[in-house]
Amino acid sequence: MDQILDYIEGGPKLRKWYGAPDLRSKDESASEEEDTPEEEENRDVVLVTDGDNEIGQMVILSLIVKRVRVKTLVKDKRVAMEAFGTYVEAMVGDAKDKTFLKKALRGVRALICPNEGFLCNIESWTGVEHVILLSQLPLYRDRTGIQAAINSNAKKQAEQDESVAKACGVPYTIIRTGVLKNTPGGKQGFSFEEGSAVKGTLSKEDAAFICVEALDNVPQKGLIFEVVNGTENVSSWQNRFATLMNKSQE
Repeated sequence: MDQILDYIEGGPKLRKWYGAPDLRSKDESASEEEDTPEEEENRDVVLVTDGDNEIGQMVILSLIVKRVRVKTLVKDKRVAMEAFGTYVEAMVGDAKDKTFLKKALRGVRALICPNEGFLCNIESWTGVEHVILLSQLPLYRDRTGIQAAINSNAKKQAEQDESVAKACGVPYTIIRTGVLKNTPGGKQGFSFEEGSAVKGTLSKEDAAFICVEALDNVPQKGLIFEVVNGTENVSSWQNRFATLMNKSQE
């Protein structure tokens, strides 16, 4: 959090150190997009598929601190510019529109989906190296009665997105969790037990943190695990992901 405050308040020089891109004119940007063949693109961008989502915004701030190039999809570009400045390429459009989606995926090496409903729109995965999906599917499946009816659409989207992630041919990480809470992150441990997502809760800050940590821990094919706040203290997320990957192959 201190690093994020430094980034926000530190002025142009410190912001440049954090990886803010140089400002270019619209004509220069448009010309570069038109002139760059898709096969020659430098794919170093992480696309956060919902920049209006609270967890998505936490993910974006963490990526900025790590000096990662970020794109995000938002409803209001002006609001996104006020929040993130030039450090994020905010895009407004319909994810179901093939032309817009192709533009959004240009230069993208990885996707972080802080909620359900995006992956089912993608037809071409060319160049994408990793897909990270935060899913509450176990929770939706456990709902009954009125709660089941309320969450029926979210459940359908989660099922579709998980199915797409598994079938897309790109390494994927599906992080299944339970109820997401507005509690401070980094204050509790974790539990990775199977079935924990139905009964447990997870801080939204911790959820965002795990999504970002997953970025550089790419499975050979795919990884699905459950996580909620618990008692396990994770000192090395690289080792924790390695353990999860080994367990998934058993």
